[in-house]
Amino acid sequence: MSLSRTMSFAASRQVSEVQGAAGSLGAARACLWAVVALLAGGIQAIAGETWHSSYETALAAATDSGRPVLTVFTGSDWCVHCRHLEENVLHTATFKDWARDRVVLLMIDLPQQGISQQERQQRSQVCIKYGIRTFPSVLLIAPDGSKITAQSGYKGQTAATWVASLDGHVPQPAVHQAEADREERVLSSLDDAVAEAKDVKRPILVMVSRSSDAAAKTAVASLIKDPEFESLARENFVVAAVPAAGEPEAAEQIDELLGGVELPPDSVEIIVTDDGRTPLYAESGTQPPQRVVSGLRRFLAGRSRITRSGGESALR
Repeated sequence: MSLSRTMSFAASRQVSEVQGAAGSLGAARACLWAVVALLAGGIQAIAGETWHSSYETALAAATDSGRPVLTVFTGSDWCVHCRHLEENVLHTATFKDWARDRVVLLMIDLPQQGISQQERQQRSQVCIKYGIRTFPSVLLIAPDGSKITAQSGYKGQTAATWVASLDGHVPQPAVHQAEADREERVLSSLDDAVAEAKDVKRPILVMVSRSSDAAAKTAVASLIKDPEFESLARENFVVAAVPAAGEPEAAEQIDELLGGVELPPDSVEIIVTDDGRTPLYAESGTQPPQRVVSGLRRFLAGRSRITRSGGESALR
C-alpha cells in the first residue's frame, strides 16, 4: 500500500473511531488524560505559539477577536507529511509573523495513542463536520463556524509559499499607527528614494521582487516588521520596495541594479546603492532576518572604514 493510501486509511480509521467504545486506553488512563486536558484549558504550545486544541474554545476566541480560525488537522504520531508541515512551516518565523494578529490557531490532532476516548470523539466530530478525510488538512473557519477555504495534504512548499496560498482568504487586520508609520517609511518609487537619499545623505536600501509574487510580498512584509531590521534600516538607510518590472525607465534602473539577471520566482533581492543605478552591496531578502541584518552591518562597517581612509565609498 502506498504512503498516501496508508495515510488516508489511517485518517479514516481515526475518524471512524467516534463510533467505537473504550479504545486502547484503559479507564484510568482516559480519566488521567481528561484531567490533563481540563488543566490545560484546551490550549497547547506548538513552536512557541498558542494553539487551541478545543474547537469550541477556538471559535469563541474567533468571535471575540473577529479573526478566522486557522485549523490544522494532523496525526502527530503517524502522519509523516503532518510532521513535515510542522517543521517546514508551522515552526518558522515566517508563519508565526503572518499568523500573529491575523488568525486564531487550532490544532485538531488525532494520534494513534496519547489522548482519551472522549477527546478522540470530540476531535473526530470536527473532522466529520467539515468532511476531513486527508491528513494533514488545513481549514480556515469564519467566527460563525462556516468554512472559508480548505487545503488538503502538504507538498513540501516553503513557509512563504504556503502562507501566501492562504493570505488572500484572510481579512486584512486593522493597521495600528506604529505599523502605519513603519510602512510610510518604505518608499515605493526608486526616484523618490534617490531624491530623499541626497537630502539626508544616506545610502538607499532597495528591496526588489516581482510585483505579482505573493510569496515575495509576504517575505518583504515580514522583513519590514522585524524589529532589528526596522531599527537598522531607519537609522542608516532610505528604504524602498519596488517591483522588478514597472514603468520602462524604472525597469531599466532596476535591471541595472540586478546586473541584467532575471529575478527568480518567490525571490527578494536586497540591494544597497547611492545613486539608484550602481549596486554597492546585494544579498537575498528571503533568508532569515538576522542574517540579512548581519550582512548589512558588515556593509556599513566596511563603508565606514573606507570613508575614514578617504577611499571610494563603493563596497561590493
